[in-house]
Amino acid sequence: QVKTQFTWWKASLWDEYFDTYAPVVTWFAIRIIITISILFELTLQQIDFVQAYPQAPIKTDMYMELPKGIKTCHGNSKDHVLMLLSNLYGQKQVGHVWNSFLVEKLLSLGFQQSFIDECVFYCDDVIFIVYVDDGIFLGPDDRKLTNVIKEMKKTGLDIEDQGRPADYQSILQIHSRALIDSIVNDVNIGDAYTKPAPANASMQLHAFKVSPKFSECKFNFNYHSVARKLNYLGQTTRGNILFATHQIAKYSSDPMKEHGEAIIYLVRYLKNKRHLGLKFHPDCSEGFEYYCDADFLGNWNRDHAQIDPSTEYQVALSTTEAEYIAMSMALRDAIPVMELLDEMKRRNFQVLCKHLVVYCKVFEDNSGALELACLPKLCP
Repeated sequence: QVKTQFTWWKASLWDEYFDTYAPVVTWFAIRIIITISILFELTLQQIDFVQAYPQAPIKTDMYMELPKGIKTCHGNSKDHVLMLLSNLYGQKQVGHVWNSFLVEKLLSLGFQQSFIDECVFYCDDVIFIVYVDDGIFLGPDDRKLTNVIKEMKKTGLDIEDQGRPADYQSILQIHSRALIDSIVNDVNIGDAYTKPAPANASMQLHAFKVSPKFSECKFNFNYHSVARKLNYLGQTTRGNILFATHQIAKYSSDPMKEHGEAIIYLVRYLKNKRHLGLKFHPDCSEGFEYYCDADFLGNWNRDHAQIDPSTEYQVALSTTEAEYIAMSMALRDAIPVMELLDEMKRRNFQVLCKHLVVYCKVFEDNSGALELACLPKLCP
C-alpha cells in the first residue's frame, strides 16, 4: 500500500486553507455508550470509513509539487505541479472538510446531531458516535444496525463493517492491550524483570541538571513518542499511571538519564499488568458520584523551572482554595456527562436514572471548600 501525504509547511492561513476545526467524540461518551449497551443488552456495531479524507469532495483548487521519484516527459518538477482532484492526508483543513461532509450525509439520512457532543448522532432508537474515520452504532439488534449501515453505503460512503467491538465488550471492562504491547516493543525491554508499581517510590523525579542527557545515554527508544503513547493510555483506560506519566512528560523538553529510566520502570510495570483496564460495576440505585481532592504545596521542593505556566490554571493561596478549585474542575467534567445522559433520556433511551433529572453527588473532605461551594455566589 502507498499513501500520498500532502505537506503544508509552505501554506499560510486564509491564502491556502481556511477552517481547520474538526471535533471528535469524547471518551466519556464512548464509555457511556458501551456501558449502556452491556447493562441493557443492546447491540454494538463498529465501522471504518475506508480512506476517509479522500471521500470528501475538495473545496478549493489546490496544487502540489511532484513527489520525489515522479517524473514528467514535459519538463521537470520545477516547471510542473499536480492539481489535486481529491483531498489528501496532511492538508490543514482536511479534517474539517471530512467532518462537514460526513455530518451532511448523516443529516440526510435522518440523524440528528447531539447538542452536547458534536460527534454523537440519534436516529429513532439508534445512536451513532464517530471518531474521525471510525464509528460505533448502538441499537436494539443486529438487523436494525445492518440496515442503517446499508443506507449509509447508498449515499456513496465507502464503509467497512467491522462487526462487534469485542475488544471493548468484556463484562464492562475496557482495556488497551494492543497499545501496551506497542509501547513495550518501542522501549524494547525484552525479558527484563517486571515491576509491581508504575513508579519507583524511592526516586523523586526532578531536573537532574548534572546528570547525563537522555540523548547521550544508550537508550534505544524515542522519549517523546513513548511519553505521548503513555499519556494517551493513561487518559483512556489506565488512570493509575497518570501521575507517573505526568512526571515523565513534564521533563520532555530536556530529559536526562533518570527520566529515561523512569520510562523503563513504568513500561516494565505495564508489561506485568497488561491485562488490566477499566472495570465498571454500576449501582442502579446510585447516581453520579465525584470524589475531589487537591495537593497544596506538595511540590514545594521540585524544580519550578520545569513547570509549564500554561498548565497552571490558578494560584491557590490556601488549602481551602486548592480544594475549591479541584471541586470546580471536577464539576466541569461532570456537567457534560450529566447533560448527555439527560439528552439520551429525553429521547427515550434507557439510562441509569430513575429520577426526573440526572443529578451528581460530590464528595469533598475540606469543610472550608464545602462552605464556599454551598454559597450561591461561589457555587462551582
